[in-house]
Amino acid sequence: MPSCVECENDLDIDVDEVAEGDIITCDECGTEYEVVGVEPLELTCVDDLDEADEDEEDLPTDEEE
Repeated sequence: MPSCVECENDLDIDVDEVAEGDIITCDECGTEYEVVGVEPLELTCVDDLDEADEDEEDLPTDEEE
């Protein structure tokens, strides 16, 4: 069973009931994880995704140059 990287609480996830793109929330601290794979179960922290999106927004596009 995966555990939360923030508080180390076990994340109660039924693999048969989740799909890619679902958001799982830690019951203890509220950290959100996106399901990026189901076989095997793979999660990524939503905060990490938000930071990556912000980094991409800071990059100039061809139109801005």
